[in-house]
Amino acid sequence: MELGSVSAAHSSVEWEREKETMAGVGKCFLVTGSPGVGKTTLIMRIYESLKLSIPNLKLQGFYSQEIRQGVDRVGFEVLTLDGRRGRLACTINPSPESRQWPSVGKYKVDVASFESVALPELKIREDTDLFIIDEVGKMELYSSYFFPAILNILQSNVPLLASVPIPKFGKDIPAVVRLKNHPGATIFTLDESNRDAMKEQIYSQLVDILRKP
Repeated sequence: MELGSVSAAHSSVEWEREKETMAGVGKCFLVTGSPGVGKTTLIMRIYESLKLSIPNLKLQGFYSQEIRQGVDRVGFEVLTLDGRRGRLACTINPSPESRQWPSVGKYKVDVASFESVALPELKIREDTDLFIIDEVGKMELYSSYFFPAILNILQSNVPLLASVPIPKFGKDIPAVVRLKNHPGATIFTLDESNRDAMKEQIYSQLVDILRKP
């Protein structure tokens, strides 16, 4: 288990205020690793196992997947756990307005499409047992409503399973640093050699939490 240190961006007063708000709340399971290592696959394997072992579990959230044309990756889309989907980013401008969309590398981020699909999944309901978010990354964070919704989850008693990117060129995304610094956060670093072990470790910890009355 890795627990992040306090971000330099936080003053001591701000951090103490956050600790008072967040202490004692639900667990936060963060999966990280290099691009393409299998973070989404791991999270979806855990999701499928949880559905089988606890059929009445109420799960909310979304995951991302590539959009391909032949062998070329031309974008990403988000899919909710109940089957809704929407565009997250693309390399081709689908409209004149898309030229104004924010960019991540060669991709244009469709913030409105992402928000219309993802944000309803992050609303806390009385019967929600677990939130799944894949991922908390640079594209998703162009939504000004996305991270505040995550903070609301962290202040609830509902556990969160999410993927986060590794630092790029040694620099981490500030919002990801805040997640890592959450008092209930446990960070699982995925690589090609530990996929099965990591899946069983996270799954067993979640089952232990979710089966408690």
